[in-house]
Amino acid sequence: MSEITTDVVAHLADLARIALTPEEIETLAGELGLIVQSVAKVSEVATPDVPATSHPIPLVNVFRADVPGPTLTTEQALAGAPEHDGSRFKVSAILGEEQ
Repeated sequence: MSEITTDVVAHLADLARIALTPEEIETLAGELGLIVQSVAKVSEVATPDVPATSHPIPLVNVFRADVPGPTLTTEQALAGAPEHDGSRFKVSAILGEEQ
């Protein structure tokens, strides 16, 4: 893998239109170089016989039974609404979009 130099960081910053000071470029070159080295170390260990994992402990979803329960009546649901037409919420048009 190629080395992350200050020239590479400056070029990438220019492409991304990010203004960086020379000190920031120097710092980022070192940090990005360390990241590349760390990824290379992980790549050395990641062999085809080692299964990929996204979490160290297997996760299992726990679902409850989908059982209908008590619900609000239309009147109860609309009781706190600022505007309604008796069976639905009324919402004023926004952004000048009249219907």
